[in-house]
Amino acid sequence: MEHRQKDWPEWLASAEFAVNNKARTATKMLPFMANYGRELRMGGDIRKKGKVESAMEFVEKMKKVHEEARATLQKTQEEMKRYADRSRKEIEKWKKGDRILLSTKDLVFKERPTKKLMERYVGPYVIEEVVSTNAVKLQLLSSMRIHLVVNVSRIV
Repeated sequence: MEHRQKDWPEWLASAEFAVNNKARTATKMLPFMANYGRELRMGGDIRKKGKVESAMEFVEKMKKVHEEARATLQKTQEEMKRYADRSRKEIEKWKKGDRILLSTKDLVFKERPTKKLMERYVGPYVIEEVVSTNAVKLQLLSSMRIHLVVNVSRIV
């Protein structure tokens, strides 16, 4: 391979072959097999005559391959969801009029030059409107130079 990588078109077919000839972790099968119902040919005599399967046999074989891939992907998706849900906590329901504290983590206060001694939360502030399950609109002081709509991860 050339160090300036000007010969990549010559290597493209090899790269495509390598990608299509590696089993995916999610489906446990080769992409070529999932698409065409057979494994990639690796060399050999192409003049050699083989058994030609009928169209109906091929369709049935492809249905089976796709069902296996779908089942494996479903199982992988469930495992990923179970893993992600382990670290999720219950969503707290906020409503208009609730009094909350706002995290100072990303806020800038000019009168307080050191963050080390600053409070973790400021407030209480009143929720003016629940925009979505992830965001609320607050009644903030005009001196605070932040957007009125904040993510619920920043409030307690």
